[in-house]
Amino acid sequence: MSDGMPVTRPTLYLVDASLYVFRAWHSMPDEWHDADGWPLNAVHGFARFVLELLERERPRHIAVAFDEALDSCFRNALYPAYKANRDPAPEELRRQFAHCKAVCAALGLVTLAHPNYEADDLIGSAVHAARSQGFRSVIVSADKDLSQLLGEHDEQFDFGKGQRWGMAGVKARHGVDAHQIADYLALAGDAIDNIPGVTGIGNKTAAVLLAHFGSLDALLERVDELPFLRIRGAAQLAVKLRAQREQALLYRQLSTIALDAPLGDLLPFQRLEVQADALAALCDSLRFGPLTRRRLQAAAGPAVALSSSPS
Repeated sequence: MSDGMPVTRPTLYLVDASLYVFRAWHSMPDEWHDADGWPLNAVHGFARFVLELLERERPRHIAVAFDEALDSCFRNALYPAYKANRDPAPEELRRQFAHCKAVCAALGLVTLAHPNYEADDLIGSAVHAARSQGFRSVIVSADKDLSQLLGEHDEQFDFGKGQRWGMAGVKARHGVDAHQIADYLALAGDAIDNIPGVTGIGNKTAAVLLAHFGSLDALLERVDELPFLRIRGAAQLAVKLRAQREQALLYRQLSTIALDAPLGDLLPFQRLEVQADALAALCDSLRFGPLTRRRLQAAAGPAVALSSSPS
């Protein structure tokens, strides 16, 4: 507080790009193709999402994080089965990720990607570093894993549903506090990432255990108390936790977002100068129509002229 008034913190927007690229891939019709016949539906949908975000929020500080570590992430070395249940992205989609990144860069948005860290880790490291510089972060993603990053002034923003929540809102959504998310996923598992969790512990039981013990560490340390709790099958849960102690700790390691990924020297990611020539070339090669071109020009600023789409 300053002179009785709340301190206004600058805001850093951090976008989980892959979520919105995949959504566009699945939701946009296959109507657009490049000169070689490759589909462009994902990049068209993603561009619309980015433009809407810029139009609504008008961010001065923003970074868009992409996943490059599809099978080279440090988690794969710890647990080779990590995300092994996912089919590889088809080439028709993989090509479009590069286009999406190019659109962001041409608009002056900082893009983040690293071969050893996932987008979540890049976002987490940015949140952590920006907080020390007095920034609040808005994480643009519906991914529950990212809720563990929320601090007192931060928000998570499910852009598709128009829903925002802060640290205090995590419990209403997931049944545990923000700082318990990694422990929660370690116990209950995360099918999306192929993390099995402790046998016999589902979401509700994990939430009850963390409400009572506070953390996975305290639960494992005080596991002898578990049979005396009013939880169905509590005695067997204690047996399973003792037997799967090391697995549970590994699953938490997999579920914990890194805060030390390399980010370069652009933090706090102020918008850069628009690459006018690159943006104009992308409009042509990606077959953007007149409406998208007008929106891109508005987002880029009046100094950038984008010609009408070819007939």
